[in-house]
Amino acid sequence: MGEERLEGLLEENRVFKPGAEFQAQAAVQEGKVYEEAESDRLGFWGKAAERLSWFRPWEKVLEWEPPFAQWYVGGKLNASYNCIDRHLAGWRRNKAAIIFEGEHGDSRVLTYQNLYREVNKFANVLKSLGVEKGDRVTIYLPMIPEAAIAMLACARIGAPHSVVFGGFSAEALRDRINDAQAKVLITSDGSFRRGSVVPLKENADTALAGAGSVEHVIVVQRTGSEVHMQEGRDLWYHEQMQKAAVECPPEEMDAEDMLFILYTSGTTGKPKGVVHTTGGYMVGVSTTHEWIFDLKEEDVYWCTADVGWITGHSYIVYGPLANGATVVMYEGTPDYPAKDRFWEIVEKYRVTILYTAPTAIRTFMKWGPSYPESRDLSSLRVLGTVGEPINPEAWIWYHTYIGRERCPIVDTWWQTETGMIMMAPLPGLTDLKPGSCTVPFPGVKVEVVDHDGQPVPKGSGGYLVVREPWPAMLRTVYGDNDRYVQTYWGNWPGIYFTGDGAKWDQDGYFWVLGRVDDVINVSGHRIGTAEVESALVDHPAVAEAACIGKNHEVKGQAVAAFVTLKEGVETRNGLVDELKAHVAKKIGALARPDDIFFTAELPKTRSGKIMRRLLRDIAEGRALGDTTTLADASVVQTLKEQYQE
Repeated sequence: MGEERLEGLLEENRVFKPGAEFQAQAAVQEGKVYEEAESDRLGFWGKAAERLSWFRPWEKVLEWEPPFAQWYVGGKLNASYNCIDRHLAGWRRNKAAIIFEGEHGDSRVLTYQNLYREVNKFANVLKSLGVEKGDRVTIYLPMIPEAAIAMLACARIGAPHSVVFGGFSAEALRDRINDAQAKVLITSDGSFRRGSVVPLKENADTALAGAGSVEHVIVVQRTGSEVHMQEGRDLWYHEQMQKAAVECPPEEMDAEDMLFILYTSGTTGKPKGVVHTTGGYMVGVSTTHEWIFDLKEEDVYWCTADVGWITGHSYIVYGPLANGATVVMYEGTPDYPAKDRFWEIVEKYRVTILYTAPTAIRTFMKWGPSYPESRDLSSLRVLGTVGEPINPEAWIWYHTYIGRERCPIVDTWWQTETGMIMMAPLPGLTDLKPGSCTVPFPGVKVEVVDHDGQPVPKGSGGYLVVREPWPAMLRTVYGDNDRYVQTYWGNWPGIYFTGDGAKWDQDGYFWVLGRVDDVINVSGHRIGTAEVESALVDHPAVAEAACIGKNHEVKGQAVAAFVTLKEGVETRNGLVDELKAHVAKKIGALARPDDIFFTAELPKTRSGKIMRRLLRDIAEGRALGDTTTLADASVVQTLKEQYQE
């Protein structure tokens, strides 16, 4: 399909309706689920909780003393049991739970029976090291099955885990260990990334120099690299597993017992540990996973996130495994050893559901359609996006070249703090609009409000809030209730502020515009960076864009844009003016960028989020702030030199 066809789809601003065949087979086909949830929200979530296995049923669905919630009061369950044990009674015991693909092409398959054995043994390893219910365990591993095994083993014995993304620095790891006062650290000798070895154990050793709470370090052999093992403290995973018993009864956990702490990315100063508990979280992630991805027993589901982020927790481990799904876990990057690696994996394992990030999609756009076109993607039936708002052109490209115009796209909005997807289409039911995450999930009350916390009329924009508590919501910031109240509930009493701006259209569809602090105030007019970026990426020459506001004597702020061109597109005379005019045409003259800079790469965190804060530092000529969470710090220095020229 050519560029003209893509532009035509965009210009039509059309609605994509579910296919009749897909709709006939869909898990949710009738709109009455929204009405039922609206009329009896707690009844809806009470019924949803019946999908899990409980040791003791709950007495009350919700106790709400704003801003503190308790869900499924009095209920007892175990997350590990729900993800593994309950699948062993029937044929699922021999079903693939995790299909692992290593960066170098090595692979492993763990059935639910295999996973049960590994999790039980590792739970016994942790117990043998003195880990008890309530003790915190830090996990610092690459994307290998042992990461999921470790999480489920912690859940089995009631030890809250804190997973730290394997790309984080020693300093970031140390801060998170200290905040959680972790008793055990689980890491590996290293991880593979684009053919090189990342020295995780070395980073862990550096971190532990200032982390006194850790008594033992368990080290998984992944790369075969030589590492220092401190006698008495450091233990090899495989040696401990050889000695461990195969049976470990699951701990009966209260629905409100802590399941994990997850530190939000980009934290400066004291880390902010988001606390999620067991019952409500498991209900939320399992329900949304089945309904939004239209999960079928035979599906092969691949979420490309890392377990170090909330997407990995909710939609690689706990949600899919609670639903008895087959999950693909990939260790490497999309471009190693070649730029068709993702599509090779889809073809190899006949992946049916693919859940990835707009950042990745825009990268694939930049590389061009020849890579996915060279592979058989006919197995795909549902596509998903996560992590940030997706611009319409990327949506159309994804729909056209990956979904081959037959796969619905579930554009999902949610956060570390929400635990579960809050807004997304139900693919057999919802009409789709490119760039919109459509409507709130049944039983979720999301609104757009003004400065006073009052709902704005349709066709307007404002602040995105959640009006009512939801099962998978965060319960607090670890060790700091005051920070929890101030950060999330301090704007309007009893209303959760997401930190995002949004608008909703005449059809009631939501369009998330990005963080409200990513707003440029030009001559008194507030312009969302996401809106300008989307307009730039709409131009056929542009693959990706990041916009920031810089000080301006007259306008207060002016728009500066950093632009990456598509592969094969060269800078040319007049292109800057052409892009400026394109933005003005799409949004208005006020949004026209004052400056446009072309760059091969944008500064991103290891989770793929653009670090606009650093771009502002560059534009304002300030000293660069913290760059430790960047995937490639050299990108910023190159940009700074280019900007100063």
